[in-house]
Amino acid sequence: MPPDDRGYARQLRLIKARFTQHLLHEGVNIGKDDRREYKLWQKRYWEHTIRHDPDFDAHVNYVLINAVKNGYVTRAIDWPHSTIHWYIKRGMLPMDWACAQDDGEFGE
Repeated sequence: MPPDDRGYARQLRLIKARFTQHLLHEGVNIGKDDRREYKLWQKRYWEHTIRHDPDFDAHVNYVLINAVKNGYVTRAIDWPHSTIHWYIKRGMLPMDWACAQDDGEFGE
């Protein structure tokens, strides 16, 4: 997407819709909220430019831990749709990354 793309909100909405439909097609059970909307995505978004490697790492970690944080799995590696498998396959993360949950806090 070009940096000056004014259709950012629309593009993001389409990505979310297609991904959600893919999960449903695969049989993933996604709960709904009181408004009967899927509880997969947050209601808002914000644009953020990744500025350096630690910032990138923090955002990747946030994404990788979400399935655990939201109770879909107990270990990040157990979420079959996660990019954690890509990182593990390339030796960039260990297989037991984020497997130990001592206090249930995820450091947001």
